[in-house]
Amino acid sequence: MKLAMVGSGAMGLRYGVLLAEQGNDVTFVDMWQPHLDAVHAQGGVYVMRDHKGRHLVPVKMVTPEEYHDDPDMFVFFTKQMQLADYLKRMAHAFKPHQYAFTCMNGMGHVEKLQRYFADDKIIGGTALVATVLPGPGEVDFMGKRGAGMMNMCPLNEKPDAMCQELFKQLDKAQFHPTMTDDFTGTLMTKVVFNSVMNSICTMFELQMGQFGRFPGFDTMAKDLLDEAYDVCGRADIHLVESRADMLASLEHNCQVDMPLHYPSMYQDMSKDRPTEVDYINGYIAKLGKKYDYVAHTQQFVTQAVHLAEFHRQELKAEREKNQEEKSVVNG
Repeated sequence: MKLAMVGSGAMGLRYGVLLAEQGNDVTFVDMWQPHLDAVHAQGGVYVMRDHKGRHLVPVKMVTPEEYHDDPDMFVFFTKQMQLADYLKRMAHAFKPHQYAFTCMNGMGHVEKLQRYFADDKIIGGTALVATVLPGPGEVDFMGKRGAGMMNMCPLNEKPDAMCQELFKQLDKAQFHPTMTDDFTGTLMTKVVFNSVMNSICTMFELQMGQFGRFPGFDTMAKDLLDEAYDVCGRADIHLVESRADMLASLEHNCQVDMPLHYPSMYQDMSKDRPTEVDYINGYIAKLGKKYDYVAHTQQFVTQAVHLAEFHRQELKAEREKNQEEKSVVNG
């Protein structure tokens, strides 16, 4: 397959590099200039697995404006806040026969994709895969080869030949895909998962294993899960996992699969980037209001993450101010 990986951060690089290993033609697209500069200077991206085996993988990476190819499929791994800008800057390359595939976190991206791609050309997915971008031009795949899994489903819930071929390539790359038959339920299942794991670990700056070892883990997780499942029930959204299965998945990810991993929301906050909490916990709370259900805990967690962001920015500003004052004195 010919693929354009739009948004080439941690997840975009992991999917793109592993799909390219299977013989697929992958071009990476990004708009973070330090990342582009590093890749061009190095002739590729440095890839590690669990902080070990750092090696250079040659890749082609361009800006949205520089991309003029005709891929079978655009694969979107941008942040929710970035997607509209990426789509606008890449609109010149979109054609009616092309597909769009995405495993982005949160909700809100599908509606944006529908402005550029037909419903029968959109495929959604969710990925339980841990990856870190330590800096420009390098990526760290967390977990042994083949770790993690994913679900996928076309928007029209009718897998065609292209969807089946994508499934085949993802399976060859050891992403362990499962084809589901409920598009919204599939995407919302990951949103509910992230509403527990991402937000709590971000608020308290924890690795997943640290959260999983907390004696109150089950209680905190159940409070958020119960609200989310109640909201989805009112919205007639059927999640892929039951409440009990979801709790078991959270426990397994914390204790077995990814105990040393910091979720992507924390990675964003730690690098002074906006988090996607409004598209995860905030989305659940907003959906609840639509159906006359007040998700108090989801609302609280949304604001708590924003408080953590706010506090971090205040500390950063204070450090910069102190540094300036020291410079003036020493000068």
